[in-house]
Amino acid sequence: MASSKTKSGGDFLDKRSDVTKQRAKLPKLTNVLVVDDESFDADRLKATLHLMFGYDIDVRRAATLGRALDEVIARMPELIFLDDVLKPTDNASQTLPFLRRAGYTGPVIVVSGQVTRTRRTLLIEAGAADVIHKDDVDSVRLAEALQRVFLPAGD
Repeated sequence: MASSKTKSGGDFLDKRSDVTKQRAKLPKLTNVLVVDDESFDADRLKATLHLMFGYDIDVRRAATLGRALDEVIARMPELIFLDDVLKPTDNASQTLPFLRRAGYTGPVIVVSGQVTRTRRTLLIEAGAADVIHKDDVDSVRLAEALQRVFLPAGD
């Protein structure tokens, strides 16, 4: 039988509390690039980042690979969130090398609607720092991803 804590959402609140404590250890981000061809998804991610970091964070958006490269060259971001599939046919494993050739050396978190173990492995091998599912874009899941990217294991 499930505990009353689980039934009441206590596990989620405990996890959120732990994430909040860990978030204090994260570097202060001020310049993030979201590469996503869907306005709704990009706006949702931007709103979540503003909720987490306040409005001092500059969240820029690029809807295409070409625009993303322009943004990277114009002003190097500290972090990139990259949609796994950019229309018409680009996917993150193809896009990541272009970002690296443009001089970007920081972390890339891929946001994908189809996260499988195999896909995650392929994206990590292609240079992604982490992969999260598009349906999991909320402050808790983003904070967990940022912790995996910026904090050493066990910290």
